[in-house]
Parts: sequence; C-alpha cells; structure tokens
Amino acid sequence: MTLTTRAPAKVNLTLHVLGRRADGYHELESLVAFAGTGDSLCLEPGESVSLSVAGPTAPQAGTDDNLVLTAARALAERRPGLQTGAFRLVKRLPVAAGLGGGSADAAAALRLLARLNDVGLDDPAVVDAARATGADVPVCLKPRACMMGGAGEVLGLPLRLPPLYAVLANPGVPVATAAVFRELALQPGERMPGAPHPTVPPRLEAAELRAVLRASRNDLEPAATKLAPAIGEALALMRELPGCFLARMSGSGATVFGLFENRAASGSAAAAIRARRPNWWAKPTGLR
Repeated sequence: MTLTTRAPAKVNLTLHVLGRRADGYHELESLVAFAGTGDSLCLEPGESVSLSVAGPTAPQAGTDDNLVLTAARALAERRPGLQTGAFRLVKRLPVAAGLGGGSADAAAALRLLARLNDVGLDDPAVVDAARATGADVPVCLKPRACMMGGAGEVLGLPLRLPPLYAVLANPGVPVATAAVFRELALQPGERMPGAPHPTVPPRLEAAELRAVLRASRNDLEPAATKLAPAIGEALALMRELPGCFLARMSGSGATVFGLFENRAASGSAAAAIRARRPNWWAKPTGLR
C-alpha cells in the first residue's frame, strides 16, 4: 500500500515583520496562500524510515539533511510504535526560494504518517512535530489560505480567497532566510516601523483582496534584494508584463510572484519570462 500526497508551494501574499521577540525570533504577520504547483511525496510502509529524492531540483534538495526525515523522526519520537517506511520525494520546486518547499515536503511527510497510523492532523504529537521541524511546517500541514502569526506557529482560521491567477518566477539565486533576517538588524525587543497589517475577513471578494494587498507589503523584500539583486530584476520584469496588477517577493526570496487578471494572462506571462530569461524557473499557477 503506497500513500501519496502533494506538497504545494507556499506563497506569502503579504509579510509584515512586527519586531524581534525577546527569545530572538522575529514576530510576523502574513497572509499565506498555496499554489497549484509543488512537489509530491509517496510513502511505502516498511520497517524503517528512508528517503529517496528525484526530480528537477533533487540535487539541491539533498537527502541526509532533508526535512522529510527530520519531520518523520520528530513524529516517531512523540508517538512510540509509529509505523513508518520509505519516502519517495519528487522535487520540482526551487530550493531556498521563499516558497516553503522543504517545509511543504516535511508537512507532507507528517500527513502521510498520520494517515498510515490513523492519527488526526490536530493530534498534539503531529502539531508538536511540525513545530519542532521548522517555523513554516505548521502552516503547510493543512495547505489552505490563512493568516500566519508569531514566528509561524500562530495560525488563523481558513480563508476563502477569490480565484487568483499567478506566475511564480525564481532567478536561480538561493537566498538564506537567516541572512535576510540578519540584514534587518533588529535587536531583541525592537519593533519594526511601518503601518499595521490590514484586517483580513474570512471571505474576500476580488476587490476586497486587492485592497488588502495594496495596503500591505513584504518587509523582507528590501533586505533580500540587497543580498540578491536578481530579485529586483525579477520584480521589474514581472511588473512590465501585460495584465500584472501586483508583483511582490514571496517569503525571504528569491522567488517573486505576479498576480494577473485571468489564466490566459498568467500563462502568457510565464511564457514571456521563460523566453527572456531561459535559465529562470517560471510557472503559471492558481493560488488558494
């Protein structure tokens, strides 16, 4: 019996840094959505945990320090007698790209193990294993739009977003999240200046969502662009494309996203990016 699940890319439509907490972690407020594109993960039940990785970005993802294994071992520590097995990961998302790819893979591993062992995703052991594996793993456990707060551990209720037609573009430059946060140079207890995040109602019409997005930002974008100027190039290129009404960096970069009026416009935009920058990774996708 082989179990399979998707590991969709996480897109930070907004990302406000509120400040740095006394424990050193940065406190965030972010509207998160998930893409139709992503990795996929299979689990074949067996005696011990193992992982094989294939796919276009497998060499960058690695195996030994992969978060799939970290998550599986974290859950096994918290659930004695947990049945595990051999994971097979097909890696399509770029690595260190601001799309939560590793976190999405780890969350997918927890979902498969929970299904295999007839454990709910709200089980304290699953939730605790997700938090222990990484800051973005909890939000990826149930991949649907929501507000994310704290250092990633505070999750709001699911949100109903209108259809979003996006293009994700990565210029092929890995960006370390820790380096981006260091560039902010916030001291423990220091607050970040800037307008507060707009209130996000549970269900948004298209005009309401656009208003929220216009009134928000990604506070990591200037720092990440300083470390990787290719992000600025990607944003400028995205903004030039017909039908793009918003271009912004996701997470800590270097992936940027553009939002378009319809599916045809997003498909044409992705094709235009690939034609002009053939070495970049670019995908049209829906967000939910």
